[in-house]
Amino acid sequence: MAKGKVITIAQQKGGSGKTTLAVNLGVALARAGHRVAFLDTDPQGSLGRWFMTRHGDGRAEGMEFSTASAWGVGYEVGKLRDMAEFVIIDTPPKADSDLRPALRAADLVVVPVASSHVDLWATEGVLDLARRESCPVLVVLNRARAGTRLGAEVLTATQALEASIATTQIANRVAYAETLGQGLGGAEGARSPAIRTELDALLQEVLAHIPAD
Repeated sequence: MAKGKVITIAQQKGGSGKTTLAVNLGVALARAGHRVAFLDTDPQGSLGRWFMTRHGDGRAEGMEFSTASAWGVGYEVGKLRDMAEFVIIDTPPKADSDLRPALRAADLVVVPVASSHVDLWATEGVLDLARRESCPVLVVLNRARAGTRLGAEVLTATQALEASIATTQIANRVAYAETLGQGLGGAEGARSPAIRTELDALLQEVLAHIPAD
C-alpha cells in the first residue's frame, strides 16, 4: 500500500476552528471510502476527546488515532502513514519551532481563518513557517458570515496573502459545534444539506491541492 498523505491543520491564533476542520475533513474522507488517521499534537486534546466519544459509540471503524508532542510527530506520522490513506494532524495554536515537525511532515498545510482581522494577522506567522519548510498551503475561510461587511473585508484581505485560497467557505453554523461534541462530523449529524454540500466541496479542493507522488 502507498504511504498515506498528510494534511496538517495549523493556525497561530486559538479559536480559529482547527479541530472542527480536522474532524470534518477526516469524516468527509472516511465517508468517501478512505482510511483516515488522526494525530492530535495540541495539549488541549479536543481532537482526542472527539475521537474517544466516537469510538465509544462504535463509529470509529476505518479510523486510527494517536497523540504526540512536537518532537514525536515524525515518529507517529511514520507509523500512521502505513496504516491509513490520509493522516490529519491537529496542532496547537502557535507558530514557532514546536509547529515545524507537523509542517515538515505535511503534504498539505490547511490554514483556517475565521472572520476577523485578528485571525488574518495571525496567519502570517504560519505561512512564513510553511514557506521555510517548503509546504504547499491552502487557506480556508472558516466560521464565515456571508453578507457581512466584516466577512467581505476579511475575504478581500485574505486574497492578498501569498497562498492559495479555497473557494469554498465553511459557514458559521451551530451544527458544527453540536456534532463535534457528539463524536460526529457535520455531514453526519446535521439536517441541513448545505453542510454536506460545503464539506464535500472543500474536500475536493483539499484533494486537488495535495501534490501527486
